[in-house]
Amino acid sequence: MEQKPLYITTTLPYVNADPHIGFALEAVQADIIARYHRLAGREVFFNTGTDEHGQKIFQKAAETGQDVQAYVDHYAAQFRKLKEGLNLSNDVFIRTTDTGHIAAAQELWQRCVANIGLDGPDIYKKKYKGLYCVGDEMFLKETDLVSGRCPNHPNMQPVEIEEENYFFRLSRYQSYLHDYLSNSSVILPEWRREEALKFVDGGLEDFSISRETARMSWGIPVPGDTTQVMYVWFDALTNYISTLGWPTTDGNFEKFWNNGEVVQMAGKDQVRFQSIMWQAMLKSGGIKATDTVVYHGFITSGGQKMSKSLGNVIEPLAIANEYGIDALRYFLARHIHPFEDSDFTMERFKELYNANLANGLGNLVRRVITLARNNGVELEKDERDSFDEIVRGNDQIYHAFIRNLEGYKISDALDMIFGRDVPHTAIGWMDNSITQNKPFELVKTDLKAGQKAIWWLMKDLWSVATLLDPIMPDASIKIREAIVENKTDIPMLFPRKE
Repeated sequence: MEQKPLYITTTLPYVNADPHIGFALEAVQADIIARYHRLAGREVFFNTGTDEHGQKIFQKAAETGQDVQAYVDHYAAQFRKLKEGLNLSNDVFIRTTDTGHIAAAQELWQRCVANIGLDGPDIYKKKYKGLYCVGDEMFLKETDLVSGRCPNHPNMQPVEIEEENYFFRLSRYQSYLHDYLSNSSVILPEWRREEALKFVDGGLEDFSISRETARMSWGIPVPGDTTQVMYVWFDALTNYISTLGWPTTDGNFEKFWNNGEVVQMAGKDQVRFQSIMWQAMLKSGGIKATDTVVYHGFITSGGQKMSKSLGNVIEPLAIANEYGIDALRYFLARHIHPFEDSDFTMERFKELYNANLANGLGNLVRRVITLARNNGVELEKDERDSFDEIVRGNDQIYHAFIRNLEGYKISDALDMIFGRDVPHTAIGWMDNSITQNKPFELVKTDLKAGQKAIWWLMKDLWSVATLLDPIMPDASIKIREAIVENKTDIPMLFPRKE
């Protein structure tokens, strides 16, 4: 049966700082899934970009004395560098300052205004007084506070604000959201879905979706009211459909949203925004819900949250420049848990780089290619299976590898490929096989048996390299080229770092 097209998107990072390792994780995870499905023959649309409106950005630009448009242009350019710097395969890079996005956000606003129930339209205006977290760009309830602070920004003092804003009637959608979140497929992992369901069942309050222009002018103008600009979340969330050309309902929007599978990747602090507020907005606008949101944990450094003041911020592009893009992609994919918080230190990165890439995969490639070249063994063209042929083959381990990828358990998938316990399919197993079975000695006493053993190593290495394509695409290509060319003087894929 033909699969639906896949639409996969990251969240849009705020452009108030350079790209950090947390967003690199999300971008690489999304890229791996996008690449895998393309290799499996599925049509994919992969979206990422930048979130460029809101109070935080307005304040940061003012602090630096820059024009706010110039400020966001600078940081948007930094995030664009991730495509090359992390070898991402995204189809588009959307900015919330794009003209098409602004028009889409205003259209969604108008549709929500036009959606009128017994208690009135979904968007209405009222005066409000409450505590506001600039970090999350949202008002807080008393029940949200932890020691009087926003749990996501404990170092920031909430600000009390009183003004007249537009509100979205989220309370109207409590029953709808309960039913939506009761579907086990809409959120991964399961405990995040339970978290969202518990929040909804605890009662929903309408939320503010605009700010006074006199206080904060950097935003999309509210249709028909020049005194207000859109709340950054109402604006930014709309990117998921504006990037597909919505409100035009043909083309990419029809193919990938209406008739495709929609997957959003996000951090664990985004549950309320992505799976509650956004889903209610979609329903109000007459648009189908997101099929699945996959939430990852945070990356810590030395057990602490990353902070410039602590000096423990990890810059992903600096690592990629020193160790190679695939080395960083490998670490994020295998040694950062796909759903839980994980620690990242340069000491641990270097240790695992040397152990698993320099001494592991890189050394294995040289050993196998050298054995093949020295003993007249080649892998003929008709013996080099494609990704699709490997996936459809009889090897149950490869099937399990694919099931893990399709379940977003990327680290489990890589554990299988780098392990030592799986015959013929794991890097560690192949390394041990050479050491224990000594094909380099077998060829001296039984040439055909030795050549056959080396051929199997070449065959297995080809399969492993092919399966690594969505995760370590550059290394995958280089390994397969080395097998085809059968040269002994191939460069080290991952030079050891002292």
